[in-house]
Amino acid sequence: MSREILLLVDALAREKNVTREVVFGALENALASAMKKRFKEDADIRVTIDRVTGEHEGYRRWLVVPDDAGLQEPDQQELYSDAQEIVPGIEVGDYIEEALEPEEFGRIGAQAAKQAILQRIRDAEREQVLSDFLDRGENIVSGTVKRMDKGDAIIETGKIEARLPRSELIPKENIRVGDRIRAWVLRVDHAARGQQVILSRTAPEFIRQLFENEVPEIEQGLLEIKAAARDPGVRAKIAVVAYDKRIDPIGTCVGMRGSRVTAVRNELGGEQVDIVLWADDPAEFVIGALAPAHVDSIVVDEDKHAMDVVVDAENLPKAIGARGQNVRLASELTGWQINIMTPEESQNRQEEERTGLRAAFISKLDVDEEVADILIDEGFTGLEEIAYVPMQELLEIEAFDEDTINELRTRARNALLTEAIAQEERVQTVAQDLLEIEGITPELVAKLADAEVLTLDDLAELATDELSEITGLTEDEASQMIMRARAHWFEDDA
Repeated sequence: MSREILLLVDALAREKNVTREVVFGALENALASAMKKRFKEDADIRVTIDRVTGEHEGYRRWLVVPDDAGLQEPDQQELYSDAQEIVPGIEVGDYIEEALEPEEFGRIGAQAAKQAILQRIRDAEREQVLSDFLDRGENIVSGTVKRMDKGDAIIETGKIEARLPRSELIPKENIRVGDRIRAWVLRVDHAARGQQVILSRTAPEFIRQLFENEVPEIEQGLLEIKAAARDPGVRAKIAVVAYDKRIDPIGTCVGMRGSRVTAVRNELGGEQVDIVLWADDPAEFVIGALAPAHVDSIVVDEDKHAMDVVVDAENLPKAIGARGQNVRLASELTGWQINIMTPEESQNRQEEERTGLRAAFISKLDVDEEVADILIDEGFTGLEEIAYVPMQELLEIEAFDEDTINELRTRARNALLTEAIAQEERVQTVAQDLLEIEGITPELVAKLADAEVLTLDDLAELATDELSEITGLTEDEASQMIMRARAHWFEDDA
């Protein structure tokens, strides 16, 4: 048998162009599977083959586990205390092994062994091909549509078969078997039995890579695409910045007579591409991203990570776009929530905010409407500013003398202290299980308490937009927090 094993190993290694070690490993697995059939229980079998003589040895083994863990797999495990009696000095994680009688090669049959080995070799070849592909670091692959599988396209690219899911195809894109196609490498699924490389033609990264291929200045480091957003097959926006003042970033991406942007559009089925300038200043970036609409004014809310953008009636349709497409893409591109409004809507909102602020000042500071309006006109937006801005800034208000200013500061600080005490009392009413939700901070607890969200169920019953409005979280963050709050419902059902 030893001679048969060595001959088989050498023949398969030459035939399949793999190392002898791969074949030895496959044969050890085949022999272990054969030995395992001797046992009715689920035994753990290990086989070793001497690489020189071809002799093999088999062992049944039990993993040593901590006593407090218990035996999760009794046929393959041994408790530490019992293992110490069998092999003194053995540690948790070690194995107790019992030698088995060698398996006669003829009993399992050369053909069965060969099939098991061939499968192992095929897996090894597949892993090697995938490893070679990943080593090349290709972000975009080009290949031929080999076949369609439940709406997904199977793309043959070199030695690799990749899967282009229907969901990652550009809408209304009609591809057929035999077509040449390019796509972005979305991810690699090592656990998949079929195609492990998953492709996409809808990902924003795809358009970025297409421009990098068309625009040499990007590879040279003179130009960079900072962000991209897409409505696949319809419209896309990319933000570019130049690191060489002699370069016009937009003109460079467009190319002579539009050659570069046209090449990208043709690859994307005619997708319209807006190229905008990236800017460090978020407001300036948003204004550029909303092109071709002209912006009248913009108000930035850092806390809510949102911007109110005012456009006139003529520019309103351009700013919003068909079915809200332009503002949606601009929001995705910049990472800011963008609220488009007309001058009239902006004026109404400002009036509402002024009315609310005036009422707050009158109530909290115990002043009349005239004093409240003076504070608002001077740019004060909250009690904190009145209480803690430098004294000199307040002294510059011509309508107030020093005594009035000192009195206003004292009243503002007292009002803030009263609010803090009241808020602390509200926070004390929040249920403990709500405080333990992942992502909850003291600031969020205070906001939830103000909105009378005091229990886990209160939070779980909120809609995403409600929680986002209460806390200032993004919709994605709010959705995740609500799902965490609802987890106990499903646990109770189970």
